[in-house]
Amino acid sequence: MPEPRLILGIGELLWDMLPDGPRLGGAPANFAVMAGRLGNHAAILSRIGRDDLGRQAVDRLDPMPVDTSFLQVDAAHATGRVTVSLSAGEPTYTIHQPAAWDFLELSDEWIRLVERADAICFGSLAQRNGESSHTIQTLVAESPASCIRIFDVNLRAPFYSAEVIGESLELATMVKMNDAEAPLILELLDLNVGGKPVDAVAHPSTLHPGGEEPRTALTSPRIAAERLLDEFPSLQLVAITKGSRGSLLVTRNEWNEHPGFPVKLADGIGAGDAFTAAIAHYLLRGADLPTLNEAGNRWGGWMASQSGAMPALPDAVREAVAAAIESSAN
Repeated sequence: MPEPRLILGIGELLWDMLPDGPRLGGAPANFAVMAGRLGNHAAILSRIGRDDLGRQAVDRLDPMPVDTSFLQVDAAHATGRVTVSLSAGEPTYTIHQPAAWDFLELSDEWIRLVERADAICFGSLAQRNGESSHTIQTLVAESPASCIRIFDVNLRAPFYSAEVIGESLELATMVKMNDAEAPLILELLDLNVGGKPVDAVAHPSTLHPGGEEPRTALTSPRIAAERLLDEFPSLQLVAITKGSRGSLLVTRNEWNEHPGFPVKLADGIGAGDAFTAAIAHYLLRGADLPTLNEAGNRWGGWMASQSGAMPALPDAVREAVAAAIESSAN
């Protein structure tokens, strides 16, 4: 059995207030729980209020394979809440503020933990407040050179800016976004070449089969990924999810596209976080791009078929998914 890796989710821990009742969530927390379920030593670095929702969050996480001992408690600010409404299974969010996770404190304890981390996942939403943004970026910068630093783009208007996106990409070795976010990021960072076609010589994939008009970085996820890799030297992997249509993984040397798996959609909450956790888990074990894509889509698809972001995961299901991923690699 391989040695468990230390994987950290840094940022928001909150309650999704769904029509059928509250469920615990927050992208970094969802990521950490899934990473723990895959056999890693996973921890959540977040902040909760000294209130009932904070206590309930710890109680909810207690039986899960995730370390909550590093959670900070805030006497002045409430545990985070998000009101979620669903339309055809797709969620929309009202993110209440301020919340305790807006005030993450840079502590020696957190720094010592980050210095031992094998992988870190951090996002854009938790950086909506300057204090948390400073803490998160300092922690990521303190991680070892071997650490996989995953920037999970989570564009929730109006809680993002070009400055935070750019600073986070400069720190990251991997970025994950969806296909709707990719063109927005290029526009925010002024990387879309003014909407003009990307040089087809440098990027032959800009040409459609049959000699049609060249695609721009705004219309091709693969070209968007290549633009980000060109702009940010620390980036090694760009992951773009496409919902039920699978995902695209791009490095400087290769790319791989996966069609996804058909599932009966429950609410879609946490599917992207499960995808990211699976990528991190298998990336730490040296998997190739097709295996990474297979793992991300299998776990993301399973999460999309469940209600909420931290559903029960029977051992039989975990073993079956792991076996299917292993089989795809052979």
